[in-house]
Amino acid sequence: MDMDIADGLAVLPPQATRAGIYHYDAYDREFLRERVAEFRGQVERRLAGALTEDEFKPLRLMNGLYLQLHAYMLRCAVPYGILSSHQMRQFAHVARTYDRGYGHFTTRQNIQFNWIKLIDAPDVLASLAEADLHAIQTSGNCIRNVTTDEYAGAAADESVDPRVYAEILRQWSTLHPEFSFLPRKFKIAITGAAVDRAAIQMHDIGLAVKRNAEGQIGFEVWVGGGLGRVPVLAFKICDWLPEDDFLAYMEAVLRVYNALGGRENIHKARIKILVRDVGHERFTEMVEREFGFIPKQKYRIDPAVVDAIRAHFAPPPFDVLPHAEATLARHVAENAGFAAWVRQNTHPHKQPGYISAVISLKPIGGVPGDATAEQMDAVADLADRYSFDELRVSHIQNLVLPHVRQDELFDVWQALVPLELATPNIGTISDIIACPGLDYCSLANARAIPVAQDLSSRFADLERQYNIGQLFLNISGCINACGHHHVGHIGLLGVDKKGEEFYQITLGGSATNDAAIGEIIGAAVPYDKVVDAVETLIQTYLAVRRDADEKFIDTYRRVGMAPFKDALYAAA
Repeated sequence: MDMDIADGLAVLPPQATRAGIYHYDAYDREFLRERVAEFRGQVERRLAGALTEDEFKPLRLMNGLYLQLHAYMLRCAVPYGILSSHQMRQFAHVARTYDRGYGHFTTRQNIQFNWIKLIDAPDVLASLAEADLHAIQTSGNCIRNVTTDEYAGAAADESVDPRVYAEILRQWSTLHPEFSFLPRKFKIAITGAAVDRAAIQMHDIGLAVKRNAEGQIGFEVWVGGGLGRVPVLAFKICDWLPEDDFLAYMEAVLRVYNALGGRENIHKARIKILVRDVGHERFTEMVEREFGFIPKQKYRIDPAVVDAIRAHFAPPPFDVLPHAEATLARHVAENAGFAAWVRQNTHPHKQPGYISAVISLKPIGGVPGDATAEQMDAVADLADRYSFDELRVSHIQNLVLPHVRQDELFDVWQALVPLELATPNIGTISDIIACPGLDYCSLANARAIPVAQDLSSRFADLERQYNIGQLFLNISGCINACGHHHVGHIGLLGVDKKGEEFYQITLGGSATNDAAIGEIIGAAVPYDKVVDAVETLIQTYLAVRRDADEKFIDTYRRVGMAPFKDALYAAA
């Protein structure tokens, strides 16, 4: 590769019109317009019969367009989960104009529209481009949307803001000449906090950006993770990668994978299989060897470029708020409903007087991750008024207002309640991750959405949820694991048994620092028994936990599978 990576990034000079979000320039916008025009021509040829479906498929996938069970689905990129209020309103416009009035936020911090007509797809992309949005690399065998911590740049426990490096990765990976046709899709996540909220060990590459004792920035690099048919945790390939070598090392990992990944079998084409087959030590040796060949200077980004990108993510103009915490405390003391929401749905902010507020997209009995056009517009209005025009999408399928004054938090909550967006359930059993499943997806074996709705309704009582405590329940409709069932404390995987929907249950998964792949408890249970099965598991946990402070995952790790398995199959 002869191009100078530093020059490639410098082509996109930041135009920092407002802190907190990366702003496209004329170059970016012209590129999006040209891409839309190109795809419009491809769609016209398909509709005219000049392209077969086999010929058209790779073209539409490169533009995020899937053919699902009932219609086309368009997956739109939300780079590292950050949106402006204008962009959220544009999603609302698309939902209202071209879909059925709603969108579905995903575990890759993107949004999907499930009812797109092929003839309308170019118009949708043109509409998105008006708001600096697109669907590029949301599908295909390329580097997908880079994900990060939903509280990035705001979290009190953050050591380095990962958004700067997520943006560098976005620019580097978009239409990369070597890596646009990899053996299989490739996913990268990055975190800059002490607590991993980006699930980096579940990714093809996971990055923890940090500072050493001298204050220098570097990266802990994990490689070879992934869920799906063969769930694997990544291994740490590098404990300290200096900032200067960041992109060169990414190139080295991708080159080894691109050269040796198993293209002959789609089920064996992910980097995790390559790592498994050659072993951690040998894979590390190959990466280090390739890294040694790379001319490092070409990959060292001009510090001025990094600083210019960092300027996009400078803190917003925070106020000095000496009395905000006292105001919040007073509202908490006076309103029990608000107090519960603050306890469950907020996160500590690094700026005194501010807080991050989570908007739950998991109402009791609702579809996890769905938001109506009206809700999107209303949330955009709240971001305008209370959060410096900024929103986040979490990989747990919720939304975040990252920068809210503590003395205005009560007003935010009051506005969310009539929108059915104030469910105080973050981190509880009803904060379920679920893929679209058999209701939409042509790959699914079983439904995920109705199971999530039934479980949410079964455990609707908030006091019961709080008594159960922190619990992550994830549901996937097929082995591709879009619902991340492998890393749920309780995971449900839909399987087909002679045309009947069954659910394989796993216990003990985790997606944070103590990452773990869940263990299969035993034989799958049928659709009409799965909610009762979860009930049995919860009752068992409550009976064997040490006290009310012992979390489900800690109880499971202490007592093991046996009491849960015995109770579940005795009940059957």
